[in-house]
Amino acid sequence: MVTFFEHIPSAYRTIILMSGLLLLWIIEGMAPRFRFRNNRYKHAGTNLFFTLTTIIVNTGLAFLIVKASRWTSDQQFGLLYLVKLPLWLHTLLALLMLDFIGAWLIHWVQHKTAWMWQFHKIHHIDTQIDATTALRHHPVESLLRVIALFVAIVTMGVPFWMVMFYQSLSAFMSQFNHANIHLPKWLDNALSWVIVSPDMHKVHHSHYQPETDANYANIFSIWDRLFGTFVKVPDTLALRYGLDEYQDPRYQEIGSLLKVPWQNTVIKENQQSA
Repeated sequence: MVTFFEHIPSAYRTIILMSGLLLLWIIEGMAPRFRFRNNRYKHAGTNLFFTLTTIIVNTGLAFLIVKASRWTSDQQFGLLYLVKLPLWLHTLLALLMLDFIGAWLIHWVQHKTAWMWQFHKIHHIDTQIDATTALRHHPVESLLRVIALFVAIVTMGVPFWMVMFYQSLSAFMSQFNHANIHLPKWLDNALSWVIVSPDMHKVHHSHYQPETDANYANIFSIWDRLFGTFVKVPDTLALRYGLDEYQDPRYQEIGSLLKVPWQNTVIKENQQSA
């Protein structure tokens, strides 16, 4: 595994990303959790556009991640190098900390910081959650997530192959916990003690703000339980997704979504000049 992820070509990483997405999308079509009100293919097309922008941003800034991870390995720099750890423990702790800083923490900050929320809320405007929603992120948000990952690598000390392994696992887990599938309740509950299950994450996409501001985790559910942001609802099938002020169908279109971060500013300027 070390050798594979140490030398994994970019094409392979893209194949892993798209294969997981395609597999889950097929399963959703065969046994969906809910039936789409609108065109499922058009919905996927919109979200795949943002998947493409995410790939472009990640590819364009890949040199930062490569240099950071190579440097920490060469210099033995980072908290995980303070004590000599067996490979399995270094890998486990690296995955945990990459997931905490690169996913949970930046996600929580985006919800608590007004200007960051303007970009992140594009992800929450989706009213029909499925696997394609996983990478529905504004390009600016994608940039913020790369920066968070960079910080995690440098502070913790994470070798290149572990970063590649984490990114592959993170991408699949995000697709899995957004997927329009309904696991048996006992299984979903059991999984949610360790990883983020579909029902656990669906709560995060609720239109009701106390639920929107909960269940931030991507891979490991421990972070929400540890920081008191874990919320469980009796019936996730009754959830209504999206944000109340963005229920108009135009907000499911690429052009309108790209404009969303600046709309509040425009509205305030118009109100002041009126």
